[in-house]
Amino acid sequence: MIIHLNKSVDNNQASVMAEELKAFCIKKDSGHVLITSSEMKELDSKYDSLVVDTFVFDTDIQLASQNYKSETREINLGEIKIGGSHNNTLVIAGPCSVESEEQIRASAEMLKSLNISTLRAGCYKPRTSPYSFQGLGLEGLKLLDKMRSEYGLNIITEVRDSTHVDEIIEYADIIQVGAKSMYDHGILKKCSKINKPVLIKRGFGTTLQEFVQMAEFVLSGGNENVILCERGIRTFETKTRFTLDLCGVAYLKEYTNLPIILDPSHAMGYRYGVADISRACTAMGVEGLLIEVHPNPSVAKSDAAQQLDHDQFTGLLGTLRGVAKSIGREII
Repeated sequence: MIIHLNKSVDNNQASVMAEELKAFCIKKDSGHVLITSSEMKELDSKYDSLVVDTFVFDTDIQLASQNYKSETREINLGEIKIGGSHNNTLVIAGPCSVESEEQIRASAEMLKSLNISTLRAGCYKPRTSPYSFQGLGLEGLKLLDKMRSEYGLNIITEVRDSTHVDEIIEYADIIQVGAKSMYDHGILKKCSKINKPVLIKRGFGTTLQEFVQMAEFVLSGGNENVILCERGIRTFETKTRFTLDLCGVAYLKEYTNLPIILDPSHAMGYRYGVADISRACTAMGVEGLLIEVHPNPSVAKSDAAQQLDHDQFTGLLGTLRGVAKSIGREII
């Protein structure tokens, strides 16, 4: 249940009520909001004088539900916005990992020349093998910060675990919670106490219910700037890296109020399929795409097989603009 309190209710009254109901308490300009388990269906009449409105739900998808907020949440990214009434499709591009200043500068220059606003690259890499490149860590974050300053780009990078979440929050404009870290409550709770956008990737064995409930951890802490990212789930198929769940995306669009970004690179796992999948994703009218692009994929230190080179990405971007325009959207 979501409970909107009267604006006249002070912090102490709201805290006492939250403790009694075992509820989260969010303070907004319009008044306090309490969120309890969805198992609560009725509110004791003793609270009537404190309450403006209540919302009852069948599951713990509550703050993210369209039954609570019907319009897609608006996310501010500097001078650009997605969600809300904006028909923008954000293209996030860049290499899997920051490898050197020369490499990340080439990526930043390319995006700037194409009027793409958001650069992605990992600094702390959650690899499946301990012998693989693990990222440059803080050095990589400082390089991303340098590219932001010089090229005016938004930066998105992934937090691998809670040991460096504060560093990511300090340097990134968008905090990415990866598929392997989606259940890390230390990360989610830290992200719930900030106002920066948080992009949560769906785990490859995660149901849609579980996926959105992870977003609820961030929303219930007071951060309304949450984005969902579908990046493929593990099925019986072995010829692609994962299976991109566009049926699941249709569900998320219908039943949640969160912006949705799709990651065709990780879903396919091979660059030959990324362009076609990207066009299909754009046609779904989602809020964004996340595409891995490297100056020279053959020498990439991680995910070399799925990264496009700069010429391939430039060609793809032209077709994405056409697809977006055909459904009344704009690539940014």
